[in-house]
Amino acid sequence: MKYRLIIGILSAYGFITPPLLDTSVIADEEQTKEWAIGPFLRPSGANPVISPQPTEFYCPMQKQQIRWEGSDTFNPAATMKNGKIIVLYRAEDSSAQGIGKRTSRIGYAESKDGVTMTRLDAPVLFPADDEFADIENPGGCEDPRVAMTEDGLYVMLYTAWNRKKARLAVATSRDLKKWTKHGLAFGKAYNGRFANLFCKSASVLTKLVGSKLVIDKVDGKYFMYWGEYAVYAATSDNLIDWYPVLNERNELKKLVQPRKGYFDCQMTECGPPAIRTKNGIVLLYNGKNAGNDRDTDYPAGAYCAGQLLFDNDDPCKVLDRLDKPFFVPEAPFEKSGQYKDGTVFIEGLVYHKKKLYLYYGCADSKVAMAVCDAVEKLEVK
Repeated sequence: MKYRLIIGILSAYGFITPPLLDTSVIADEEQTKEWAIGPFLRPSGANPVISPQPTEFYCPMQKQQIRWEGSDTFNPAATMKNGKIIVLYRAEDSSAQGIGKRTSRIGYAESKDGVTMTRLDAPVLFPADDEFADIENPGGCEDPRVAMTEDGLYVMLYTAWNRKKARLAVATSRDLKKWTKHGLAFGKAYNGRFANLFCKSASVLTKLVGSKLVIDKVDGKYFMYWGEYAVYAATSDNLIDWYPVLNERNELKKLVQPRKGYFDCQMTECGPPAIRTKNGIVLLYNGKNAGNDRDTDYPAGAYCAGQLLFDNDDPCKVLDRLDKPFFVPEAPFEKSGQYKDGTVFIEGLVYHKKKLYLYYGCADSKVAMAVCDAVEKLEVK
């Protein structure tokens, strides 16, 4: 990367200090575009900010005390509450070996500075003996994304995993600790047509209002991007019941698909809540670089993060796309763990003290963060 070469030269001549080098500028110089959000810097010595702990709680499904985050903590959502950053992370117990074979629950952490975390001893969202057990048990509640309304209602879209089918589910809260489950996001849409659809990763549209990122609307409806192997869209009147956007053939409308020869050749999985900016709607997403069609500049199987730009008035219209990732696995803990090919899986994004804090999962094992100071483009007139 040309940028890294310049940084190295400046360092050698004493123009910048080693701590700056440790923060890792992420974008390639030749792919930076005026609309893209960034750069995001890893604070020196801060990461990872969340790692597994031997905390126990009584599991209502297993009827025993378990170490609910004994194996791995990763793939976090993030939001703001009372001036603190709240991180809601996926935690896996030690009930089995292998990705997707354990039970996942959602843990709670809060921080004043975005780095030092105070955590609850018990999960705040988990499979229970309730009406949603059939969609959540035994796999659990995975990979949350959280956004808030202007009046302080928090909406979580997470993956309900019963080890048969992964499906988007919805929960809401006022305090981020007590959650009301509402079931499948697409359960009622089109007379239940998509109730059994395999679906993951929902990014609700937000915008900056004052000092908060809050949920936004398009033509009077709430809007979100979702999907793993393509980017789709959905709308809602109430943030609970969502209707996938269909094309002229009455099928799911694909807005974005993987590209041969690029870092996102296998997956374009939606990341944190999308943000309306003065240039358009920016969606940060997770690209999987795998197979014969991958970008050989990056490791095989690695998850790297990209950005998409959609039209502010027509959120299904793609205006631009980064050809290179703005965020890649670099630190040792991002390239070793449960997923050894390397992962910086972005899911949480908050606006705090005029900065953007990005939270991500590292190799399906830990949680880390990065910070962006350049936020002036978020101010939509």
